[in-house]
Amino acid sequence: MEPSMSLMSMTGRGTGKAANHLARVEVELSSVNRKQLDLNIVLPRFLSSFESPVHECVRKQLARGRVTGEIRVTWSARAQAAALRVDEALVRAQVAALRATAKKMGLADDLGASLLLQLPEAIVVEHGERDLAGLWPVVAQALEAALAKLLTMRRREGATLARDIRARLKQLGAWTKEIRVRAPAVAATYRENLLKRIAAALPDNSELAEDERLLKEVALFADRADITEELVRLDSHRQQATHLLRTGGVVGRTLDFLVQEMGREINTIGAKANDGDIIRRVIDCKAELERIREQVQNIE
Repeated sequence: MEPSMSLMSMTGRGTGKAANHLARVEVELSSVNRKQLDLNIVLPRFLSSFESPVHECVRKQLARGRVTGEIRVTWSARAQAAALRVDEALVRAQVAALRATAKKMGLADDLGASLLLQLPEAIVVEHGERDLAGLWPVVAQALEAALAKLLTMRRREGATLARDIRARLKQLGAWTKEIRVRAPAVAATYRENLLKRIAAALPDNSELAEDERLLKEVALFADRADITEELVRLDSHRQQATHLLRTGGVVGRTLDFLVQEMGREINTIGAKANDGDIIRRVIDCKAELERIREQVQNIE
């Protein structure tokens, strides 16, 4: 027996927080359905070097979906103060320019230290490699917490989707059984009606029973209306889909393929079976299969 894994939806949301003496980190993630794994997680500019390891952490947990998110960092007062630096070269250049302008305009040279707070980009915050190295464990902890909540939500919705799809597949099986029971009578009726039409078209009905070639052609036409093979394949696809829902894992694409193949068989049955009862059930099957398809689109 194969091990059972959780079936996951691609829709979910999760947040995580962590902190140490350097900073407090908040992570927010959300995901929606997408054929591939598409990541768009916004980081502060000073954490650009973290983009690759952040994406790697997400890829270890998720296989499909569009994942968007944001990582926010609030430095502690101590870390912020330790990272303050005055750009002396920039200050000298700006002060020299201000004094030259004041001299030209005949203004008093009353520049003081308080001017530093008003000069653009004179005081900068530069966290060194040591700070960033100490920050990564906090980012990783907050990210793992957000991913755990995201996965919990995706699993919960995945379980709901699985129950719904299983019920619809069961209904599809019941309708397929009705079609299978009806099919032999349809083939026999088709053959009988075809013979009657041919007999009515011939001037002498006795010739019909004597013409083996004509009878073979009738049998061939009747066989073309036989839907046994389509029913076998349809039931096989349905059973495979039910099995995938039970075993779980990353099965969304395979389920999507099976739904497509079931649709193909149902369409063929509808085209071949010239019977009102079967056509009505084919219409029911198509409608139910479309509902299954919509649900499968959101399974990882």
